[in-house]
Amino acid sequence: MVLPAGLRDQDGVGPGQEFEIERLERGVYRFTATEPPKNRGLVNLLLACPEKDWFVGLDSEPIDQIDTPNL
Repeated sequence: MVLPAGLRDQDGVGPGQEFEIERLERGVYRFTATEPPKNRGLVNLLLACPEKDWFVGLDSEPIDQIDTPNL
């Protein structure tokens, strides 16, 4: 589907934006923008880093096993 530039600009719709489509009746549809996952594209961003092997993981416990003080 192609949205006119005016509508894209007005609502801040960018390339690759995904929508849920609901059929209301014959020839009438509702498009609802969906929220992309928070980390979408993160792996590609990290892989595109110009300096290889800059990321070093840390050894730690799984988050559900960490003791936290009661606040």
